[in-house]
Amino acid sequence: MDLSVNQLEEAVAVRRQIDQLQNRLNSLLGGSGRSSSSSAATTSGSSTATKKRGGRRGSMSPEGRERIAAAARARWARAKAASAGNSGGSQTSSGNTSSSKKSAKSASSKKGGGISDAGRKKLSQMMKARWAARRKAQGK
Repeated sequence: MDLSVNQLEEAVAVRRQIDQLQNRLNSLLGGSGRSSSSSAATTSGSSTATKKRGGRRGSMSPEGRERIAAAARARWARAKAASAGNSGGSQTSSGNTSSSKKSAKSASSKKGGGISDAGRKKLSQMMKARWAARRKAQGK
């Protein structure tokens, strides 16, 4: 099947129109599934292309958002309770005290790993030597 460039361009334009109309139909119907299996079979290849091009976004129900928010609040409560557990009793998400906030800050500000004192001293000496060489090169 030999197709000219003009025929291919026209086919692409028609395909885009079909995709746009499909998006409009989905938005009118509320994004519900297709009603028949024959239409699903004919447009199954275009549905992934439509989604990639920015079909329907941000369509999460309020109940779904609330479930995610509740899970996040529970994670934060567990994290706060774990950090407060080191300094005293467990805390709930509504009963925060300034002492538990301070202990949470001090626990989170400590970094794991890092550089040893000897390594820090060696880097300091190297930087001082580099700065001295730069000053000497500038004639100061």
